[in-house]
Amino acid sequence: MSDHLELTIVFEPGEDGWVIASIPEVAGVFSQGSTREEARANVIDALRLMLSPEPAGDDDRRERERLHLTIAA
Repeated sequence: MSDHLELTIVFEPGEDGWVIASIPEVAGVFSQGSTREEARANVIDALRLMLSPEPAGDDDRRERERLHLTIAA
């Protein structure tokens, strides 16, 4: 099965020439950089961190299924 999930990186000017980047489809994912390219790389790192799996505890009985995402531009 193949599904597509499309996300948007929004860039906006910040203070002192910084570039702010966010991914509005995922609450709390934002970062900044001194250039657009740096802001893009940083917000993708923030997305990876936000989507990192939580560690399962010894008493965790929830079933888990891995989901593999590829970031492409």
